[in-house]
Amino acid sequence: MPTMDDILDHIGEFHLFQKQTFFLLALLSATFTPIYVGIVFLGFVPSHHCRSPGVSELSQRCGWSPAEELNYTMPGLGAADEVFLRQCMQYEVDWNQSTLGCVDPLASLAANRSHLPLVPCQHGWVYDTHGSSIVTEFNLVCANSWMLDLFQSAVNVGFFVGSVGIGYLADRFGRKFCLLATILINALSGVLMAIAPTYTWMLLFRLIQGLVSKAGWLIGYILITEFVGLSYRRTVGIFYQVSFTVGLLMLAGVAYALPHWRWLQFAVTLPNFCFLLYYWCIPESPRWLISQNKNAKAMRIIKYIAKKNGKSMPASIQRLRAEEEVGEKLNPSFLDLVRTPQIRKHTLILMYNWFTGSVLYQGLIMHMGLAGDNVYLDFFYSALVEFPAAFIIILTIDRIGRRYPWAVSNMVAGVACLASIFIPDDLQGLRVAVACLGRMGITMAYEMVCLVNAELYPTFIRNLGVMVCSSMCDIGGIFTPFLVYRLTEVWLELPLVVFAVIGLIAGGLVLLLPETKGKALPETIEEAENMQRPRKNKEKVIYLQIKKSDVPLN
Repeated sequence: MPTMDDILDHIGEFHLFQKQTFFLLALLSATFTPIYVGIVFLGFVPSHHCRSPGVSELSQRCGWSPAEELNYTMPGLGAADEVFLRQCMQYEVDWNQSTLGCVDPLASLAANRSHLPLVPCQHGWVYDTHGSSIVTEFNLVCANSWMLDLFQSAVNVGFFVGSVGIGYLADRFGRKFCLLATILINALSGVLMAIAPTYTWMLLFRLIQGLVSKAGWLIGYILITEFVGLSYRRTVGIFYQVSFTVGLLMLAGVAYALPHWRWLQFAVTLPNFCFLLYYWCIPESPRWLISQNKNAKAMRIIKYIAKKNGKSMPASIQRLRAEEEVGEKLNPSFLDLVRTPQIRKHTLILMYNWFTGSVLYQGLIMHMGLAGDNVYLDFFYSALVEFPAAFIIILTIDRIGRRYPWAVSNMVAGVACLASIFIPDDLQGLRVAVACLGRMGITMAYEMVCLVNAELYPTFIRNLGVMVCSSMCDIGGIFTPFLVYRLTEVWLELPLVVFAVIGLIAGGLVLLLPETKGKALPETIEEAENMQRPRKNKEKVIYLQIKKSDVPLN
């Protein structure tokens, strides 16, 4: 009985049907971007200072310029290490009193203004921006700044729970049903977030978006890889992630055109309603139907694919067989990931690299939003380098291998973070170039761990291994906002020091993994344990078998 891969050899591995389906699912991948890294624009933190009643009236009476108004009324101005004073404290002064003069008004209250008492902002803040963000609307600064960290962490909590829970449901009830359900919930929660009246409601709807959005993205990834033939699976998977990069470029343009966060949230959410039309465009995965013994439905879809591709179904194909039917059925266990020494080593290194990829990828984007001069251009330029990252992977993994490009990409990201610290501010072009190099390095590392993770585990625990290891990606995303936003309050470049150390360690650990280039996927625990050992005997046996089979033909 033929498997699905055997059938795709006859009806087309990557023809018209697969190309149309890939295009539709690539659109879904692109719209995941605003949820994953939209914090850069939704949570933009502009320059700000305390609002003091009476200051604007005094400024108008005295004819002060904006710079003079700040100089006369704001503490800590001009001191590089007094950011907290400038942004979160104000003089305990009644600016409505008539005794204040127009030239250094505080001189009448104290000979040295540093002796004047300071209090936290009492009447809100004034923000130096022409747009709005959740920060400016809900005042997520100073004592409330942790609420911005919580906003992004809630998304990653949703990613973690949703990708595991909905991943199980997709295996239980089907890819198509779960894909459409996640699209609908994501669209509704996105719109509700855009009209949320309070921070609490906004946080709740963002959490719901996290629960379904990454799961929907993963289901799209699974669907397209299940629709194409074996020889196209890796390339399609990489380009599915490239469509995410296209979404980054589009997000920068939309955010520039719509600087108000509620309109931006509407704009990036509404396309999801169009994806509900996929009910009529994308069928259920035949592989899943076969695994559920729904062969009649699977055969109808296979015939549809063949017709769409202009191929004819071979008359010999009458029955279908799931790949899982071959060999003895084994029940996977979490203990299998750590029971034997080599697989235990693989698991720990892969978990750390998933964690590293998430922390550096999201962290560099968040840090750029805090440190960049023009957040829109910096975001756009750094997204562009993800395209060569994907092509470098395609060009190197089958020529050089997986391990060395993966290790080098982690180290390049770490070194770039470290180098950025020592580049002076007046060399802005060089800073941007080094930052883009670091972004390209961690993008390569992120995509490589997706590929290699599945190649290091035996078949019966492969899905479990990928699920457990990749969950560290979401754990890293939960901690990243606190890591970036809190450490920058100590020193703007301190997160880069942490990123550099994490990235360099990840690169060194990758070198401890076996090379998987040209190796068949391990089927058993024993094969996975012996991946680093040379298989000279097996190569000799294969060579002798070829020689023997050639003799009769002569």
